[in-house]
Amino acid sequence: MDTRQTGWRGNTRKVLVIAALILAVLVVLLLISRPMLQAVGVPVYCIENDAGRLRLVRCGGEVSAVPLEPGAAPAPDLAAGAQPTLIDTDMAADDWMAILYLLNRPDVDVRAITVTGAGEAHCGPGVQNALNLAALAGQPDIPVACGRETPLEGDHVFPRGWRDWVDSLAGVTIPASTAPPSDLDAVELIAETVRGAGGDLEIITLGPLTNLAEALLADPALSGSIEQVFIMGGAFDVPGNLADAPEVAIENTAAEWNIYVDPHAAAVVLESGVPVTFVPLDACNNVLLDETFYNRLRGDRTSPEAEFVYRVLTANFGFIQSGTYYFWDPLTAALAVDGSLGMFETQPVVIIEGDGPESGATRVDEAGSPAQIAVRANRERFIREFLDTLNGRVEDN
Repeated sequence: MDTRQTGWRGNTRKVLVIAALILAVLVVLLLISRPMLQAVGVPVYCIENDAGRLRLVRCGGEVSAVPLEPGAAPAPDLAAGAQPTLIDTDMAADDWMAILYLLNRPDVDVRAITVTGAGEAHCGPGVQNALNLAALAGQPDIPVACGRETPLEGDHVFPRGWRDWVDSLAGVTIPASTAPPSDLDAVELIAETVRGAGGDLEIITLGPLTNLAEALLADPALSGSIEQVFIMGGAFDVPGNLADAPEVAIENTAAEWNIYVDPHAAAVVLESGVPVTFVPLDACNNVLLDETFYNRLRGDRTSPEAEFVYRVLTANFGFIQSGTYYFWDPLTAALAVDGSLGMFETQPVVIIEGDGPESGATRVDEAGSPAQIAVRANRERFIREFLDTLNGRVEDN
């Protein structure tokens, strides 16, 4: 036997054992020191597995809660050439995230918020919650109005439990805005805002399209003065999401909720001639809202807006754990601001109206009206931009 070789192997094992012990001690020290470092504001990073790729992210440790006080963080100074924008919303939980994102963008000039009572929120609480969120983001003077509480046609509705939950703002309490609602209704406010923007207005719809459709029916000429309509809605090459509410037992696997509730309104907008971009489930399914994001937000919330979103997600944690929660409306808002976050196709589209197992389905059909369709989205870039915007770090992007 070669005693030199035996000695070399023995020394190698000793080195490996010592290295392993040193590594174990370092890991223990890191675990012990992480809370102390975070408590004094030192950023601590963790290794995260993102689709097989390892990367460093801020660890999701607890941080001190930010007070949910109106104006605690000032509204951003609007950049020259900020995009005039109207938000049409049914004030669901993901709408709140999208609204706060848009209100924190210096390149977005939110001129008005219109609430559709045909969506998840009822008019009274929906308008008040929108006013409260605008005040929280330091913009209490944005006019807010509601429209009708029934679809233009049909009797489709969101589940009652969902509506009660969003009416309550998920049980999260924020100070009430003292600003009154607009003297106009939603249809009138849309028309006034379109005319006041001189043809440059973008409209971002985050619920059923009832308000916008009614405005276009009342004055078809408005379509020529709208720069673009972004629609969170539709499902083209993926199943719909009505099965998210098994308690209502809807036999429809084709439609997405926002289009299903008022398919006639969606058809009116699509066929009006206004430029339309759909952000359907096809793209939204790329941006899962999961526990990894929740943990990142838990350790990265330095503004009232980010703190509010964290509290809402905490109240909705069971949905996060279900694996069926996506960034539907925040993604739509982000793509309206930065189209490079997604990939798009232009196709002729039709909306299936009436009742039946495909009511509210969106289909590519040569007989349809031209529309742009988001087919993919960059999840990591979106999440980074979303967190930066909520926390007032837009200039760092």
